[in-house]
Amino acid sequence: MAEVDDIDHHVLRLLREDGRRTFSEMAELVGLSVAAVKRRVDRLRELGVITGFSVQIDYSKLGWGIEAFTELRYPGTTPVSEIIRTATDVPEVQAVFTIAGDPDALIHVRVRDLGHLQQVIDRLRTAGNVTGTKTLLVLGSWSRDGKPPRTR
Repeated sequence: MAEVDDIDHHVLRLLREDGRRTFSEMAELVGLSVAAVKRRVDRLRELGVITGFSVQIDYSKLGWGIEAFTELRYPGTTPVSEIIRTATDVPEVQAVFTIAGDPDALIHVRVRDLGHLQQVIDRLRTAGNVTGTKTLLVLGSWSRDGKPPRTR
């Protein structure tokens, strides 16, 4: 486990809120020099605590405003690699979570409309050794990225 102090946690929180935040702005907010903040960010990257920087997209503005989670069930002998492969072959899949217990995987999908969602679920149901599905439609969401809650 990487050793991080309160200032590192503060820097991480600031970057999670805005990955484009400047070292200068962070330095002012955490009470360090710009060089010291840069060294901390570099160290956190070297330790693998920071794995990358990304953009957050409002998919509804691109016509992909419906999100859902689909539970997938497989026979007990199905390798995890097959579960992941089943989902990664479907472009609408945003993330795959293999989980312990029932179900075997939780799939995050993003689609244009309910008809499109049905097509994606049908594709998942007929892929590999899927024995069952259950889909949950997202009405709103919240995350620790510092953004306000989204509602539909």
